Amino acid sequence: MDLSFIFENRFLIVVASAILAILYGTFLTFRVLSSPKGDKKMNDISDAIAEGAVAYMKRQYTVVAIIGVVIFAVLYYFLGFNDAVGFAIGAVFSTIAGVIGMSVAVRSNIRTAQAAKTGLPSAFSMAFRGGAVTGLMVAGLALLSVIGFYFILDKFSCSNVQSLLPCTPDLRPLVALGFGGSLISVFARLGGGIFTKSADVGTDMVGKIEKGIPEDDPRNPGVIADLVGDNVGDDAGMAADLFETYVITAVAAMILGQLLFPGNIGVLFFPLLIGAISIAASIIGTWFVKVNGSGIMKALYMGLGVAIVVSIAGFYFLTQAIFPQGLSNIPAMNLFYTSIIGLIVTVGMVAITEYFTSKKFSPVKTIANASTTGHGTNVIAGLAVSMKSTLAPILLIAAAILVSFNLAGLYGVAIAAMSMLSLAGIIVAIDAFGPITDNAGGIAEMAGLDKKVRDVTDPLDAVGNTTKAVTKAYAIGSAGLAALVLFASYTQELTKGGTGINLASAFSLSDPLVIIGLFIGGALPYFFAALAMEAVGKASVAVVDEVRRQFREIKGIMSGKVKPEYGKAVDIVTKAAIKEMILPTAITVAAPIIVGFTLGPRALGGLLVGSIVTGLFLGISMTTGGAAWDNTKKYIEEGNLGGKGSFAHQAAVTGDTVGDPYKDTAGPAINPMIKVLNIVALLIASFLI
Repeated sequence: MDLSFIFENRFLIVVASAILAILYGTFLTFRVLSSPKGDKKMNDISDAIAEGAVAYMKRQYTVVAIIGVVIFAVLYYFLGFNDAVGFAIGAVFSTIAGVIGMSVAVRSNIRTAQAAKTGLPSAFSMAFRGGAVTGLMVAGLALLSVIGFYFILDKFSCSNVQSLLPCTPDLRPLVALGFGGSLISVFARLGGGIFTKSADVGTDMVGKIEKGIPEDDPRNPGVIADLVGDNVGDDAGMAADLFETYVITAVAAMILGQLLFPGNIGVLFFPLLIGAISIAASIIGTWFVKVNGSGIMKALYMGLGVAIVVSIAGFYFLTQAIFPQGLSNIPAMNLFYTSIIGLIVTVGMVAITEYFTSKKFSPVKTIANASTTGHGTNVIAGLAVSMKSTLAPILLIAAAILVSFNLAGLYGVAIAAMSMLSLAGIIVAIDAFGPITDNAGGIAEMAGLDKKVRDVTDPLDAVGNTTKAVTKAYAIGSAGLAALVLFASYTQELTKGGTGINLASAFSLSDPLVIIGLFIGGALPYFFAALAMEAVGKASVAVVDEVRRQFREIKGIMSGKVKPEYGKAVDIVTKAAIKEMILPTAITVAAPIIVGFTLGPRALGGLLVGSIVTGLFLGISMTTGGAAWDNTKKYIEEGNLGGKGSFAHQAAVTGDTVGDPYKDTAGPAINPMIKVLNIVALLIASFLI
């Protein structure tokens, strides 16, 4: 079969696939917006959520824009115009991905609540449709930003080159593109996480524990802030997170390919074409996500399974087209096998995370049983589960690295990482489904809809907790592979500098500088996570004080005769989140610069490895453990072990309160944090030689 047309039209295929994702996402948006919105009371609640989310995003991106302008100027001065422009493009596209995803989510929630009046299938379809918009926009915009900026670099770098050999542009500005996306991701993940969990914890502590009123009760002054948080943290934050992970993985694979196989155009486009094929596969997969006659998780996994099968078929033909004679001494089939490894890791991470977080399996039931003896035993059991949950994913990732490296060297590891990230479209769709159903349940509760509506939204929300945990584990796992590829690019960049020393092999454990770097790098994720947890604690206290004040001073709230001042709680959380997100981000950017210029490139290499190792363990532990705590509470609320209001339920609420900032603030923010460390190191590598 003649597959040469794929190579000949490689650029057009990538661009067309990216545009297809954006257009299909736009089509789904129109379908969502054309659906019924419900009555006036539902709309008032939905409008308040949307207004709070927009207000937060405006403040956040105003602060980020100021910081971004400063970084743009620094990059322009030290690295040049191309790098500064790349940074700006990455930041802008990442912002667009997050804003679009959140905007559609806050419009899907009310329509999902309305659809729940007619039954589970229609509500499920509406929520997934809204989530699919976010997923496809993330994948489409990420791929478009990389191929578009590569095209610009290619035209400016190669237009005047007179050579018989193919010209390949300097790809370093693409690293700056990834840096722009990563910086936005840290702010979005951290700021959004602080917002959502401080609002959630503060609202629940007064409402559930002190006043004994249900979750999402309209009498609670913090409830709108809580619902806003679901969107700015779990939707906009996840969109920015996966956008930058996708971009960084593609860029790292391209740079590593150029360094290892200079002059080979195929190695540059192969990662992008993998992404292009999986976008089409993800769109096809969304057509198979239907809940009729099947469970909710089974319906979601059906779409993922179809996307994987279609991707495998596409990867086979792609490998034969791009590398008909293999790559150097690597057979074409070996490259195909490495692409399958990335898909296997995705399936494995999904299965492992569901086991540790789903109400159906023993980890959650173990925490639930521990809740019957008190708050302390609930916390102890939850911490144990969170720690145990790290082993299987790490073994899976380690096996993937070993096999892919033996098949195709460092480039094989990069391709495995890219194939894993190529499914971001369908994975983010499954994740973004979660905050939409959470908001839908909140609207149903606050609007006083019939109990049968909550009977539809509650199981959707419970599944949403698991899907969010699955996506966070997927994100941190892929981040580990991406960071490893970035580290490989860093060592290759140092070697390319020609100092007379092979620095790529100089990271010896007998070198005290490397050991010092490992210690510092290992400590950074813990310090970063501690700052994030501390920020949630501070902001939660402010929310608790405000909610208590309103209950105390505004007469008639508890009787339902007077409406709380929802906007004040939203404003308090917004200010706290934006203030607290700056220091951890600044430390992340500054650490590799300080270590690199004071202790040198070997110590910086140690810092990068140390941060990857501890960041992986800490990220997986926090995201998985927090979700297990959350679903433990829901498991008891279903009537198990005494049900709502029981002693076990009170202990589970405490565990859920501890787990909230674990799973939605500190844990997920470690993902972009370790990549920012590696990207900054790669940007300054040429100055360290």
